[in-house]
Amino acid sequence: MELSNGSCNGCSAQGTALMKFSLGKDFFGRPYDRLSPSSDQSPQWYCETCSMQKNLQRDYRDIRTEYDKLIAGHISELSKGDEFRRASLRLREINALLTAAHGPSSPLIVGRDVTLLMQRLNTITMPA
Repeated sequence: MELSNGSCNGCSAQGTALMKFSLGKDFFGRPYDRLSPSSDQSPQWYCETCSMQKNLQRDYRDIRTEYDKLIAGHISELSKGDEFRRASLRLREINALLTAAHGPSSPLIVGRDVTLLMQRLNTITMPA
């Protein structure tokens, strides 16, 4: 994590500490490194609230990518029963956090998109 004194790329807040999370793991535990020159050409900085929303957005995006793979018939983390259940629970958590904090959407993630993905996952029958 680094700190900056500019404005938040999520909500444009100024005068607050801004963070950039560049190393970590995605929702399914795969490592990522946004500091690599090929993937971090224009760094973005977020206030504490937007940083939390950015993590929600990342988890939503990871789950959506695996959902798209699953329905296309490709190998997907969601084909594993435990990962599928964990992803479904995480989407409910994301939805609850967004609703409690910002109503149906935030500057970084749209609650309607989360709800739609939750509904789509509910139509899939997964083995136990």
